[in-house]
Amino acid sequence: MSSTVVGALVGATLAFAALIFGFWGFLLVALLMGIGALTGRVVSGRLDLRALAGAFTGRRTSS
Repeated sequence: MSSTVVGALVGATLAFAALIFGFWGFLLVALLMGIGALTGRVVSGRLDLRALAGAFTGRRTSS
């Protein structure tokens, strides 16, 4: 899927959540989408949590 299509789907989902559930529902849906994206990257091996934690604690660089 192209990034344009993904962006349009994300925007449509957030707009739908804002219309149906209001502002707090919009924020909850956005947060859960972010958590889902991070989980997908970890499962697919595209994100190393140990390296990320090391970069945040100052033990390692992110590069």
